[in-house]
Amino acid sequence: MAPGIPAAMERPHFIGIGGAGMSGIAKILAQRGAKVAGSDAKESGTAEALRALGATVHIGHAAGHLADDASCVVVSSAIRADNPELLRAAELSVPVVHRSDALASLMGGLRAIAVAGTHGKTTTTSMLAVALTELNLDPSYAIGGDLAGPGTNAAHGEGAIFVAEADESDRSFQKYDPEVAIVLNVELDHHANYASMDEIYESFEAFAGKIVQGGTLVIAADQAGAVELTERVRALSSLNVVTYGESETADVRVHKITPRGLTSEVTVVLNGKYLTFTVSVPGRHYALNAVAALAAGVALGVPAHNLASALGKYTGVKRRLQLKGEAAGVQVIDSYAHHPTEMTADLEAMRGAVSEARLLVVFQPHLFSRTQELGTEMGQALALADASVVLDIYPAREDPIPGITSDLIIDAARTAGADVTAVHDKAAVPETIAGMTKPGDLVLTMGAGDVTDLGPQILDHLSS
Repeated sequence: MAPGIPAAMERPHFIGIGGAGMSGIAKILAQRGAKVAGSDAKESGTAEALRALGATVHIGHAAGHLADDASCVVVSSAIRADNPELLRAAELSVPVVHRSDALASLMGGLRAIAVAGTHGKTTTTSMLAVALTELNLDPSYAIGGDLAGPGTNAAHGEGAIFVAEADESDRSFQKYDPEVAIVLNVELDHHANYASMDEIYESFEAFAGKIVQGGTLVIAADQAGAVELTERVRALSSLNVVTYGESETADVRVHKITPRGLTSEVTVVLNGKYLTFTVSVPGRHYALNAVAALAAGVALGVPAHNLASALGKYTGVKRRLQLKGEAAGVQVIDSYAHHPTEMTADLEAMRGAVSEARLLVVFQPHLFSRTQELGTEMGQALALADASVVLDIYPAREDPIPGITSDLIIDAARTAGADVTAVHDKAAVPETIAGMTKPGDLVLTMGAGDVTDLGPQILDHLSS
C-alpha cells in the first residue's frame, strides 16, 4: 500500500549515512528497492545493517565515493560546505537534498504522524511505531534512535501510516505535511539556530500550520511552552487541537500515574471514560509520552482500548534509560539526556524506580553553545545524584567557544551542593567510577555524545 521510490531517490548518496536520522531514511529507501550508497566517518553497527540491506557504505569522506550516476546527494545540517563529496556533487551537477526533504518525499501518499518537541520525540515516535506494529497496521517509521526490540531506527511498512520524528533543531520539521502532529513541549534549545523563545514559537507555529486540512494537533496541556503555543495556534487557525496531560482542562486527562518499579500504570480519562494501561519503562515523563501517543493514534482512528494495550509492548529505545548490564552488584544504565529538563526527568525517574539505590552519574555535556546557555541548569540537575563525574564538552558539529568549558557545570553543581568530580580523560572514567561504587549502586552514563561507549567499559572494570 505504501508508495514507491521518488524519482530523485532512485540512486541516492548519503553523506553521513550512519547518523540516526540519515540512516533511517537510507534503510527505508533500500527496503523500497533504491540503489543506496553513502559514506560515514567510521565503521559501525549501523553501517553493517545498511550493507545487509544492499547499500554501499564507504568509510571516510572522499570525492571518489560519489558515483557518477547518483540521482541525488542527501545531507543533514551537520555536513560542512567543504565536504569533498559535496564539492564533487557540485562538479557533477548532482542535486543536493536535505535530509528533511528526503524524509518528506517518503511520507507522500501516506497518513503521517509527525512527533515534535524539545524532549521526548524519539520515545514517543517509538511507542507509536511499536504499538501500531503490534496491532498489525504495519506502519513505516523513521526514528532518532534504535528500538530495543527490533533494534532498528526505521522500517518500510506496507500499511497506510508513516510515523516520523520531526526535528525542530534546524527548522526542518516545517517540511512535513502530517495528518496528525504531536508537540510534547516547547523550550529554548539549539542556541546556534534560535536566539529567543519568540523564534522557537514561530518555528513551531509554522510546523503546526503544515498539518493537512482536517488534521489534528496533539499537544501537552501541562508544559508552559506548549500551552503558549496552543493559544497562538488556536488564535490563528481552525485546526483540530487535542490537549493531553494532568490539567483538569486536558481533552485526554491523566487521572493517575502509579510507579511500579521499572514500569508505570497509567489511567486516563478519554471521552468521559476511564482507561488504564501499563507503560513498560520507568518515569512520569515516559508515561506522559505514552498518553501523547495514545491521543495521536486515536486521532488517526485507531481504537483507544486496542492502542492502550499495544503501548504496553514498548520496552524502550537504546540510550533512553537503557540497562547496559550489572557487575559486582552495580547496575549501569545509559541515558541520552543532554538538556537540563531531560536530565532532571531521567534522574527523577531513576530515583522513583530504585529509591534505595545510590545514584552515580557520568555526564558528558553536548555542544559548547548549549553549555554556554544552560550550563548552570545542567549543574543544578546533577545535584539530584549522590555523586557525579563530569567530562569535557562533546563538540559534535561545533567549534569551541572561548571560555566555555565543563567548569561552568561543575561550579553550578557544587554551588547546588552536589558531589562532583571533573575527569578530563574519558579513558580514566571506568577506574574512577569503580573506585566510587559499592554493591547496590546504580551508575547512569548521560549525554548525547560518545559517553555511551563507557557503559560496557565500566562493567568490564567492575567485573575484573
